[in-house]
Amino acid sequence: MKKLIPFGLMTLLIITMNSCKKRFEDLLTNPNQPVSVPPYLVMGKELNDIVNNIGGNAPWDAVMRYNQYYCRNYQYYGDNAYAFSGTFGNYSNDLKNIQQMELEAANAGAPARNPYSAVGKFLRAYYYYHLTSLMGDVPLSEALKGLTNISGPKYDTQKEVFLQILKWLDEANDDFNALKSEVSDRNFNSNDIYYKGDLAKWQKMVNAFKLRVLVSLSKQSTDADLKIGQRFTEVLTNSTKFPLFSGMADNFSYKYNADFNRYPTNPSNFGFDALRLNMAGTWVSNLTALQDPRVFVTCEPAYKLIDQNGWSLTDFRAFVGSPTAENQTDMENKAQSGLYSLIGRYRYYRTFTAEEGIIVGYPEMCFNIAEAINRGWATGDAEQWYRNGIDAMIKFYGITNGNNTFYFLRSGNPTNLADYRTSVYNFDFNTYYNQSSVRYEAGAAGLNKILLQKYLAFFMNSGWEAFFNQRRTGVPTFSVGAGIGNGGVLPKRWTYPVAEQNVNNANWKAAVDRQFSGQDVVGGELWINK
Repeated sequence: MKKLIPFGLMTLLIITMNSCKKRFEDLLTNPNQPVSVPPYLVMGKELNDIVNNIGGNAPWDAVMRYNQYYCRNYQYYGDNAYAFSGTFGNYSNDLKNIQQMELEAANAGAPARNPYSAVGKFLRAYYYYHLTSLMGDVPLSEALKGLTNISGPKYDTQKEVFLQILKWLDEANDDFNALKSEVSDRNFNSNDIYYKGDLAKWQKMVNAFKLRVLVSLSKQSTDADLKIGQRFTEVLTNSTKFPLFSGMADNFSYKYNADFNRYPTNPSNFGFDALRLNMAGTWVSNLTALQDPRVFVTCEPAYKLIDQNGWSLTDFRAFVGSPTAENQTDMENKAQSGLYSLIGRYRYYRTFTAEEGIIVGYPEMCFNIAEAINRGWATGDAEQWYRNGIDAMIKFYGITNGNNTFYFLRSGNPTNLADYRTSVYNFDFNTYYNQSSVRYEAGAAGLNKILLQKYLAFFMNSGWEAFFNQRRTGVPTFSVGAGIGNGGVLPKRWTYPVAEQNVNNANWKAAVDRQFSGQDVVGGELWINK
């Protein structure tokens, strides 16, 4: 005869069993590790990473030494050598995050065309532009597939990478164009640290960046697949489909603040490095040769020359930069004795905000258009675009027609205005522009002027662009010698990550053989520059 279990006891057993099962499942879940993240949070991180993770875009980054804007004269904290050893790490992580951002948006019910996907296409284009411009051929079509491709991804040719970059940018332009009239997503807007959800500005930026990409391909301008001239003309002749920046307010810029995102040089680190950063001769000499007052904002005079010669504080002869390739001990001795110009401490150490960090800017776009017209890729008024770029960048430093007061630190306290000496300089833009060394002209001479002004516009912004442009064109002439390392020779690329030789050897070797005759070295010539 079967024994009956009382109903109350059976109920208790069922509850107990279910409770045990639940508790066991709970143990398998980490409450501190979310299984999903809202797409807007991932996007916010990625937009911040453009400056703070992949390297190069922050003002006073080591890249700015490679651009020969400033030098480190104190070797304990580093030197001025071009130590180019590549990494995929940060780029790979950020590209994975972009994938996750798009996935989270889709899981949240977003349609196929959405602002996260559009931003993702731009970010892919941006990151791959930097990767390929630094190294050459890189994994793309088979990249980021994890365990599904355990043999390792192949390296796509640089041409293939650039074609994909242009495809992403065109798709992003179309997406932003279609989305910009829709009701905006509040969470997207609040995490968009650049444009606060203004998709029309995003669209303009994508097209301005596209012009950067096209200009970087100048040595391959006849390639039938790239169609550089055709693509440039399409953008310049169809403002409805391809809107562009109309002024500095459209800049894709990183804004600094005093609370949690301070400008890299500021009052709190003044004692650490203000005297250890002197200005590079490439930057200073090109400004003084043009009688360009931007030197009064970004630099201080060599005070020993002021004292010895009785010059005014705004005498262009008093501004002297050190050769980047100079022996560092000699550089330090001269800088500390007042023979070299130091960083402009009024602008860069007096506050925690200094200036915005331009990533893609209106002046560069103007110079890129002027270059394209000068090269015959498109029609238009090259001089006007050239002039617009110069004017915008000079105004960026607060320099206007008439008397301008410039401030130079005496000693001690960068936040105390009483510690500054002042000098007045009268500036007239037309007088500046009409110098034979500045005024635009057709042909090769005009092109060199465009390229030089573009270099000046990249000071402490736009990351690697000054280096990429100099490598492509030879303008301006960079300082070479023992101080830059590499046997005194400027490198042409980063080497591939050493790990690739171990984990992806066959594909790494094929890429190196194809491009550089089997030698993964910094002197290898990239396809875009052949």
